[in-house]
Amino acid sequence: MNTVLRTQLAGVSRRPARMLLTGLAVLVASFVVYATVLAQQITERSVLDGLSGTPEAVDLVVREGTITTKDLAAVTAVPGVSRTSALAQIGVQYGGQYLNVTADPGSGPLSLVTVTSGRYPSAADEIAVTPRTVQLLGLNVGSTAAVDPGSETGKPGKKVTLKVVGVVAPPQDFGYDTYAPSATVFALSGQPYIQQIDIDLDAGADGDQARTRIDQIFAPVKADERPHVATGADVRLEEARSSADQIDQVFAVVAMFVAIAVAAAGLIAASTFRIVFAQRMRQLALLRAVGAGRGAMFRALATEGALTGLVTGTVGVLAALAAGQLVPLALRGLGWKVLSPGVPVLPALGTVLLAVVMTVLSVLAPAVSASRVAPLEALRAAAGTGARTGIGALRWVAGLLPLAAALLLAGYVYTNLPGPDEQNYDAQTMLLAVVASGALAFVALIALGPVLVRPVLAVFGWPLRRLGPVGRLAIGGVGGSARRAAAVSVVVALGVTLVAGVLVGGASIRVLGDRELAASAPADFELTGGQGSTLPAGFLDRAKAAKELTRVTPYRRIEAKIPDFDGVPVTDLDMAALPRLVDLDFRTGSLADLGPGKVVVAGWISETAGLGVGDTVQVDNKGKKVTLTVAAVLGDDGPLHSGLLVTPADLTALGAGTTYSGLLADAATDGDTGRTEGLRAMRAVGGGQSDYTVDVLADQRDQVASALTALLGIALGLIGLTVLIAVVGVGATTALSVVERVRESGLLRAIGMSRGGLRAMLTAESALYGVIGAVLGLLLGVPYAWLALQAIGVNAPLAVPVWQLAAAFLILVGLTALAGVLPARRAARVSPVTALGTE
Repeated sequence: MNTVLRTQLAGVSRRPARMLLTGLAVLVASFVVYATVLAQQITERSVLDGLSGTPEAVDLVVREGTITTKDLAAVTAVPGVSRTSALAQIGVQYGGQYLNVTADPGSGPLSLVTVTSGRYPSAADEIAVTPRTVQLLGLNVGSTAAVDPGSETGKPGKKVTLKVVGVVAPPQDFGYDTYAPSATVFALSGQPYIQQIDIDLDAGADGDQARTRIDQIFAPVKADERPHVATGADVRLEEARSSADQIDQVFAVVAMFVAIAVAAAGLIAASTFRIVFAQRMRQLALLRAVGAGRGAMFRALATEGALTGLVTGTVGVLAALAAGQLVPLALRGLGWKVLSPGVPVLPALGTVLLAVVMTVLSVLAPAVSASRVAPLEALRAAAGTGARTGIGALRWVAGLLPLAAALLLAGYVYTNLPGPDEQNYDAQTMLLAVVASGALAFVALIALGPVLVRPVLAVFGWPLRRLGPVGRLAIGGVGGSARRAAAVSVVVALGVTLVAGVLVGGASIRVLGDRELAASAPADFELTGGQGSTLPAGFLDRAKAAKELTRVTPYRRIEAKIPDFDGVPVTDLDMAALPRLVDLDFRTGSLADLGPGKVVVAGWISETAGLGVGDTVQVDNKGKKVTLTVAAVLGDDGPLHSGLLVTPADLTALGAGTTYSGLLADAATDGDTGRTEGLRAMRAVGGGQSDYTVDVLADQRDQVASALTALLGIALGLIGLTVLIAVVGVGATTALSVVERVRESGLLRAIGMSRGGLRAMLTAESALYGVIGAVLGLLLGVPYAWLALQAIGVNAPLAVPVWQLAAAFLILVGLTALAGVLPARRAARVSPVTALGTE
């Protein structure tokens, strides 16, 4: 055993590059794992360092109870208290828009805002606004705002005129935020209640003593209404921990993708070990010929694998540690408040141990095969990995059994998919079944991969064949080493499966979102009257005359009765006037079928009332009845949440007046500036009166679109870890293939192939690994994405983003081709004479 091990390690020491190539995927995986640990530590440290909502100067906090202005005065008078700040808010109406007024001192250590323009309010009728509030509502410094604080009943109250004297930078800016001293907020609300008091103590003051005295102030208050006094440090830690818990949840999801990347690295490592051992087959046979036993050979090869894991894992951890220290320095140089991580020793040791375990597990099967080499193999002139292209009976069984199980699970999910609005449906169990089916399908792909290589090449390799001998040789090189090609391509397929699943799922959810938003937000703006009132006749003309608005569409709406239903919203909205309404989902029929005497019914009405196309329904509005024929049924909700959509003539027959219930309009130009101008124009139509409300429906679309885009970006970024491992594996495999096929390369050069031709052939082989993996990944990813969508019961249609998938396909193929460029250049530099003399 010792002699064999020394021989093996001596060979490794003579060719360290081979060890690096063998463990390159493990090195990258180790880097990713430890970098994830450091990223989490950086994020949590930065949050805990003061990114909470309570200022650092706050020593004590009074909260969670009934607090009045008298209590505030009593707390401020406590000996040792330097200053206090009351947190209070009130929502007011400004020209039909919601406006939030928050109390803040405006300066000093307890303030959360910073003045950027003008000054902070000092008088009772002054406010400061945020930059986005200026943009959306046009409240510049010097302008006035007549606001309606309302009353406890929610009815309009006496208006108060406030003057804007400054612009402040707040912790968060939603576009409807203003700030003022606490006295202004108390005067607007008419309620002397405070949510929280922040307290800054004098330097050297006894915090415990001050806390005791503040507790005594609230001692007479009922126990269930008594405020709680906490230290500022505890509150900041609680706030930070809340943020950190969210970070932990995010990194738990990240860990799942990292685990997938680690599994991919293990597959790549097993493939490269198999190639390396095959290249050394003659040496291993000589060891067997001179008396080395199978057990000794196996243990020596396994030890070599463990050493490879130790070295590459250590290098990966050190590289991640260097990056973890440099990245925060660079971010701080750009002005970001980011702390550096520590040096988490246990995670570092755990990562190295993971690398060792990964490589040992990866080397087991190749070591078993290599240890069984017959001594007669030493008589062969060379060895290779590509001789066997098929699989044995045992591997057929190992592939077909999980494939059958995957199909059975998928069939079970398909036959138990939920119907519309099905109750008590267990979506989580079904989704887990889909995941289990996908995992079994991937296991089957690993086992059956070698028999799939040639059929895929036969179908998708035809463009290369048209390039002449170079293309045909590349296809022959990959097809002649089907096991190697399958081992690498399977990892590429894993990445593409995940990418395809995310793209198809995201596109399908986006289509579903567009359908729902077409009903709830068919335009950028909506102007309505309060308490169900209608709009004056001149509003429509003013809106159409505004150059900042386009597609101005009025509508009328009434609440009518149909059998078994009271208060059904009925509207005559002109569907053809708003382009976004083409995204509406129709179960049966179409919008073109709507006409006099006909009605389009929302899906929820159709299901509950049992109405379908061709049925008749009697609509009753305060005694005026009209019988209509169902022309079409919507997927779920109607435009603006209406239940029935009719023609203007039929709505008039039901007793609707001539004035409009609301106006819809789009901004005339795109972008934030266009939307801001459109909003101001829409508010001007209503005269800035609080009796009329302007809703920015476009914000709903933006929120959904931005959230979905961010989610898809994060998912694709995490999946990129697996793709990175796959590309590294292709590069390592190509490099090892170049070493194995030196004589072949020399022969091709000797019979006339140019260096450029040899480079092109080997680069094309690398690209073919990506082609095979991408094809197999798409064949798995698209159907499983659809099945997962149906299993969770979201009723989203299957949307296949062909161009995005094609782009992902080409990018993967391009990356795998690039991975083979350097090995191909190295092979082309070797002279034919030297190559032909190599064993």
